[in-house]
Amino acid sequence: MERDNDKKTIRSVISSLKLKIIDWYIIRKFLGTFFFCLILIMTIAVVFDFAEKIDNFMEKSAPWRAVIFDYYLNFIPYFATLFAPLFVFIAVIFFTSRMAVNTEIIAILNSGMSFRRMMWPYFLSSLVIALFIFYLTNFVIPQTALKRMDFEDKYYRPQWRKVNVENIHRQVYKNIYVYMESYSPVYLRGRNFTIEQFNDQGKLVSKLSSPSVLWDSISSKWIASNYTLRQINSNEEIVTRGVKIDTTLTIRPGDFSRDPGFVGTMTYRELYDYIDLLKLQGSDELKVFLIEKHRRYAHPFAVFILTLIGVSLSSKKIRGGIGMSIGIGLALSFSYILFLQFASQFSVKGNLNPMIAMWIPNLLYIVIAGVLYKLAPK
Repeated sequence: MERDNDKKTIRSVISSLKLKIIDWYIIRKFLGTFFFCLILIMTIAVVFDFAEKIDNFMEKSAPWRAVIFDYYLNFIPYFATLFAPLFVFIAVIFFTSRMAVNTEIIAILNSGMSFRRMMWPYFLSSLVIALFIFYLTNFVIPQTALKRMDFEDKYYRPQWRKVNVENIHRQVYKNIYVYMESYSPVYLRGRNFTIEQFNDQGKLVSKLSSPSVLWDSISSKWIASNYTLRQINSNEEIVTRGVKIDTTLTIRPGDFSRDPGFVGTMTYRELYDYIDLLKLQGSDELKVFLIEKHRRYAHPFAVFILTLIGVSLSSKKIRGGIGMSIGIGLALSFSYILFLQFASQFSVKGNLNPMIAMWIPNLLYIVIAGVLYKLAPK
């Protein structure tokens, strides 16, 4: 008997989640308003960006074909996903407020549909947008970012000034450590270079020292000059000296002089593999890449939170009309973006765990969304 009741309950739940005419109406409104806002705001952003950079384009004789296809067609996906949660919020506030003003929300609730059930088409639309953002961020934008950054280096940004890197400590393999006193990205040369190998008990097994190490781009190897190699056995120490010796290391010149935007050019799998490599090397850059990894999950999830906040705020008539709802909503969404930036900086500059830094804003705004949901008309 209980099993039959459970089956009936499951059937009723499934039946209630089947999309109805009103659901399709909300989905069309949601997605239609979102993409309209996206196109409108992106058009404005492109116009302002072009007005700011046209002098640089003309000064450096940038071909118009490259401006359109190499820069702006690759700039649009990046900018769209960066502010997509904000666009979602504006879209939800705008069309839901209009529905509330036109008493459509009251009619829906009076028809017997609960507020919770009314949220179903909203969350389905949010799921479509979140998956869209996740796909673009992890698989499309890394490819477009390479072309966009290459264009900026040629025709917009002043030549990036390469400066020497000091005191480099890296673990390149298990129990193998590299040190350079300084490295010049201009000459691809390191000064006072050492490689130390330890056994599992932490005792030094061998040490290669060289006053200078040079990157050979043909063989893709580091060449140590005037080296001294000490090999320590249990009974004796063997010292070997020579003019040149090749070393096979997992670090490359780009690891010391990388553009800050490099993290955005990695696909999902490349990012994970590179994080594993940085962990092995003990690199100081690890936090930046961990923040990017967790941001790619937390950012799409924000779509659901801001959707719930938007519906809860705009589903009833308030004094001030749509403008008041949009004003409150924009204040919340911009505070979310600001909080996200502060959290990431606390992680990079401080000791805050990257995963916690990226998810704290979502957790805080889930609480805010829950409070607003309880206050929303039922």
